[in-house]
Amino acid sequence: MSDPFRYEYPYPTPRLPVFGRNLVATSHPAAALAGLRMLLKGGNAVDAAIAAAAAMTIYEPVSNGLGSDAFCILWDGQQLHGLNASGPAPAGWTPGYFRRKYGDDVRTPPKRGVDSVSVPGAVAGWVALSERFGRLPFADLMEPAIEAAERGYAVPTVVGQKWAAAVAELNSLPGFAEAFLPSGRAPAVGELWRFPAAARTLRLIAETRGEAYYRGEIAAAIAAHVRAHGGVLGEADLAGFRPEWVTPIAKRYRDYTLHEIPPNGQGIAALMALGILSQFDLASMDVDGVDAQHLQIEAMKLAFADVYRYVSEPASMTCTANDLLDDGYLRERARLIDLKRAQDFRAGNPVKGGTIYLTAADERGMMVSFIQSNYMGFGSGVVVPGYGVSLHNRGHAFSLDDASPNVVAPGKRPFHTIIPGFLTKDGQPVMSFGVMGANMQPQGHVQTLVRMIDHAQNPQAACDAPRWRFNQGLSLNVESTMAPGLVEALAARGHCLEVIQDSYQDFGAGQFIWRLGDPAREGYVAASDPRRDGQAVGW
Repeated sequence: MSDPFRYEYPYPTPRLPVFGRNLVATSHPAAALAGLRMLLKGGNAVDAAIAAAAAMTIYEPVSNGLGSDAFCILWDGQQLHGLNASGPAPAGWTPGYFRRKYGDDVRTPPKRGVDSVSVPGAVAGWVALSERFGRLPFADLMEPAIEAAERGYAVPTVVGQKWAAAVAELNSLPGFAEAFLPSGRAPAVGELWRFPAAARTLRLIAETRGEAYYRGEIAAAIAAHVRAHGGVLGEADLAGFRPEWVTPIAKRYRDYTLHEIPPNGQGIAALMALGILSQFDLASMDVDGVDAQHLQIEAMKLAFADVYRYVSEPASMTCTANDLLDDGYLRERARLIDLKRAQDFRAGNPVKGGTIYLTAADERGMMVSFIQSNYMGFGSGVVVPGYGVSLHNRGHAFSLDDASPNVVAPGKRPFHTIIPGFLTKDGQPVMSFGVMGANMQPQGHVQTLVRMIDHAQNPQAACDAPRWRFNQGLSLNVESTMAPGLVEALAARGHCLEVIQDSYQDFGAGQFIWRLGDPAREGYVAASDPRRDGQAVGW
């Protein structure tokens, strides 16, 4: 496989791409090293990914924790596999349950608290990946995370800033202050942080291969804590959960194919946007020019209009993923784009008739794209005392509108934002990658892929380039590093722009591993986003 990139760096960046035969990339260097330890012990990319994921629950607790959900796409050396480890609603959740508690006008489950907590799936996802593809004993994979929780680490800059920003909203939620404000405040940047309660839980997970979490001591503690504060998530909800192996959905773009996890996630938005963009000759346009950026923005808006209208748990959708990805339908949607004017699009009719991401790759050819999240920074804000399990708030993504395909129901999974990405060419693996940040994720997939595929920018340059983020209507956020002339040109086309200084909050962060050829010889090139404290490591 030839290297398609120009190794030029037109954007300010503190780092260069990393080359190697065995690589791990994530948003905290120590977590990447945790994965690298597993590779050095003779483990594979799956072992490395699980160890890094477990370590990230300690190193970046703002974005994920032991009560997260997760998704994975991996190349096992022969074929792609997808894993959906997002948990369902408790058996007691119905629209009526929330209306009785919060009033008839409530539109969604609450943003925080025990009634935002659906079943956490990440730990079960680690176990499923280890059982099917891992080489090392599962307990070994938990060792770096346990050490980090017990010994502690100096809180990094971005994590410390986000931790402090969350205090006002979350400090009164059950268990939050005890777990994350032990001195009555958030730890300062550079301050030593230990998390012995999470170490206890990680040891139980290691000893029981996750059984204690879903059908034992930890499960009982989670259920008791939720019940004590008025929620209905129970031990039976946890005991009944199993992650689902799925076939990734895909869309061809130029000579490559992008693969995403199917609904209940939003990965299909990236596929739809690229299907729309394939109708245009982006390679002939200036990579940072207004025409190329305007087209990508409008394509994403069209995709989101349909995704927010139709995507939910597959059994509840009124159309299929194939309907939304139909070439003819996407051509119709592309014709709606006005090359000189921004628009507020509505859904079409396709039927005729605070997340962390990591990636790892090894010299045997295995590549792993993995993402896990507690959502919205510390998730629900609910933390199980004595166990350090910070529960996510994915239940907030349900609708309480009976006509919505995403309406809450017992045992149903909510619409999900976290999406691992995987790129192939001619049926062979090319890149495992992902971008963090709610609805920024498919937007980041599209922007970075266009840069790499249409404009031959290397992964680090594509990662470093200034990004935009569509919100709703004509509203758009752009990074402060975007050229003033481009900002002015987009505004002249009708985009309502706000220039944002806080790149972490609005524009995500990504990790990329691109295969250069035979993994045992040419290896890979990896990029890590400067928007967080990320790092790619390997040899």
